[in-house]
Amino acid sequence: MKIGSITENRDKEQRVAITPEIVKKYISLGLEVCLSKDYASHLGINSKLYEIEGATILNSDDEVISTSNAILQMNIPNDTNLNKLKKDQILIGVLNPYTNADKLKDIISKNINCFSLELLPRITRAQSMDILSSQANLAGYKAVVDSFAFFQKAIPMMMTAAGTISAAKVLVVGAGVAGLQAIATAKRMGAIVHATDVRSASKEQVESLGGKFLMVEGSENLETEGGYAKETSEDFQKKQEDLLKETLKKIDIVICTALIPGKKAPIIIKKEMIEVMQNGSVIYDLAASQGGNSELTIADEIKEYNGVKIMGDRNILNKLPISASNLYAKNMFNFINNMFNREKKTFEINSEDEIINKTKVK
Repeated sequence: MKIGSITENRDKEQRVAITPEIVKKYISLGLEVCLSKDYASHLGINSKLYEIEGATILNSDDEVISTSNAILQMNIPNDTNLNKLKKDQILIGVLNPYTNADKLKDIISKNINCFSLELLPRITRAQSMDILSSQANLAGYKAVVDSFAFFQKAIPMMMTAAGTISAAKVLVVGAGVAGLQAIATAKRMGAIVHATDVRSASKEQVESLGGKFLMVEGSENLETEGGYAKETSEDFQKKQEDLLKETLKKIDIVICTALIPGKKAPIIIKKEMIEVMQNGSVIYDLAASQGGNSELTIADEIKEYNGVKIMGDRNILNKLPISASNLYAKNMFNFINNMFNREKKTFEINSEDEIINKTKVK
């Protein structure tokens, strides 16, 4: 059985699904690995590094598609490559079935098995495959580093003969994986960190990292069974807005991380809240690709309003493509390892396996 991976759209995606280090693991399962030449050359990884580990380098993406039983990707391939997939092939990646519903419906009708890794269930057995957590960790870290670079003051408290510089004050909106990493990174760099989340259960996690949790009065634990935030009521939103508006008067840097799977990101930081922030403050919006948590966020742009810089990348992990690829490739391998039968040397699509059932696009 052969697995392959084709070139991503490099204008939008710098990460790759297969790294040289992971090739030998696939081979140890009994799989052949096929890649097109210059597959990861943009990362400074030439084809010889893949060949050394045992991969077969082909001349084109077309050859990879035609010879592979399974295609492993970061994102859904373009329409041209999707149309080249064959009956009984397997496509695995972050396929965004909510956004790409029509495309996926079309190729599934051709008996192509599609698995979208962002749909993995939150169960212990799936933790090593959890691409959302591995990538969100890096995103939370990078958002803090980038926002600090745009903040024109020192981050930690400094005591000098000329006087004392106060520590920067950071607010993290959303205490999921990205938010918790943002809290930890900001604390390590010497900032005073506050955080807020609609899930009251996250209070303990925030405080364990040294952050101060901002609790909306009378709030409940608005959390789904999968551990994600639920949509909130109008009454809750009003209380949250009042709390945030008062808090933001003293905050230097805001990191927004709040997302609801399959839906537009909730607007949490409104224009009138930004108006009370201090001149020189920074907002980094990790939800920019889904509309943003800030009312004024424009993806891939830096907007300045009332002296506050507001920014957010559609894909912040393009700035950390090697680290992100390494983690994603390991997650992908663990998913394949769960699906591949070593004895029969074949992929087993077992609908009774919760991991397979939840990730299979239907």
